[in-house]
Amino acid sequence: MAKQKQVTWGGRFSSGPSALMQRFSESVSFDQRLAPFDIAGSKAHAAMLAKVGILTRRERDAIHRGLDGLAREVAAGKFRWRTDLEDVHMNLEQALTARVPAAAKLHTARSRNDQVATDVRLYIKAACAEVDTALAAALRALVRQARKQADVLIPGYTHLQRAQPVSVAHHLLAFAEMLGRDRARFAAVADAANWCPLGSGAIAGTTLPIDREFAAKQLGFVDAKGRPRVTRNSMDAVADRDVATEFTFAAALCATHLSRLAEDLILWSTAEFGFARMPDAFSTGSSLMPQKRNPDSLELIRGKAARAVGSLNHLLGLTKGLPLTYNRDLQDDKVPLFDAHDQIVLSLEVATGTVAGMTFHRARCAAAVADPALLATDLADWLVRKGMPFRHAHHAVGRLVAVAEQLGVPLNQVPDKSAASADPAFRGDWRKVFDLRRAMAARENTGMPGPREVARAIARWERELA
Repeated sequence: MAKQKQVTWGGRFSSGPSALMQRFSESVSFDQRLAPFDIAGSKAHAAMLAKVGILTRRERDAIHRGLDGLAREVAAGKFRWRTDLEDVHMNLEQALTARVPAAAKLHTARSRNDQVATDVRLYIKAACAEVDTALAAALRALVRQARKQADVLIPGYTHLQRAQPVSVAHHLLAFAEMLGRDRARFAAVADAANWCPLGSGAIAGTTLPIDREFAAKQLGFVDAKGRPRVTRNSMDAVADRDVATEFTFAAALCATHLSRLAEDLILWSTAEFGFARMPDAFSTGSSLMPQKRNPDSLELIRGKAARAVGSLNHLLGLTKGLPLTYNRDLQDDKVPLFDAHDQIVLSLEVATGTVAGMTFHRARCAAAVADPALLATDLADWLVRKGMPFRHAHHAVGRLVAVAEQLGVPLNQVPDKSAASADPAFRGDWRKVFDLRRAMAARENTGMPGPREVARAIARWERELA
């Protein structure tokens, strides 16, 4: 099989890798996505080399002009990527050196190991910002629907069995809490990424008088007070893939939250529930059955969650057995990272559109929440207020439920004599418990679905998202 000389690292080799090895080992087909970050890193590195006297100002400026030209070509889709040059770094370096002779000095005091680590951290910081924007939009859609449906009550479920009444708003705001935590997680990932590995070299730094803090500042690796943040161990800096793994974890958990939201909305949109209708723009039909209306957007969101979990497992499996420091296995970290980023942003955008366009069938919701069995626990609380221990009250109401089932009547229509057979305490005004307005007004403690508490929660979210 024909072999070619490798022009970037082939000094001690008599021939280059085979065509098959080149095809197997190239990463430029996917890591070209790092080009803007690689160019930014190279500009900072050139500025630092000039600061310490390794480059002249004229050389630095020529390199910067060349890099800016490459950035324009990449952005316009005109840059020609070569798989024989392996990766994004070598492609850009070779193209730059062909135009700017001084660029032969650009790789002084750095390795592709710290170069790619820097690129990925810059990428993750940008990705976290994009995800946060998508999360904020999804949160706004949930909160707006919560405000619109604040007076709509539905059964809440445990074990997919009717449990207690809640408002649609309270239910939607539960997912707002989840996505709010996701925002905090991605912010933490961005902060963890905000440490500059540049200057760590391949494993042990360099003997040249570089200024890592200067380069870090150039790239925005700074704390809240503008102080540079540089990684503190050269071996860890180039071997570490924690931040990429943390990003995929945050994406997988966020995707799991979206999957749970999707499942509830799918159930609500079935004929059996009939609580809600998904918008036409995010629904599809059947190729055979003309009456079908399928919530495909939501089903795909569920599927994407599995994909995000796969990306997390990919990175965990990739790094679990690697010795320090860099190993070529780590080249394969970018595919799951990029995919987790793409899919979580897309899923959030689709969830936002679906939630924003959904409508509720208020009559169906009202019919479902009118089931008096939903207030069985309220009846137990009524007995507690009369001095009965809760465990005894729980059993008493359970016996009353059994009587209602035997008689085939709703819980609040059990005749007095039959109710007394369940427990003598069921006399007088016990049926007043079965008033939904009263029941919801009694749930005004922090975090509960009472109307005033829900209104406060909506107002708090609106302030946070303003």
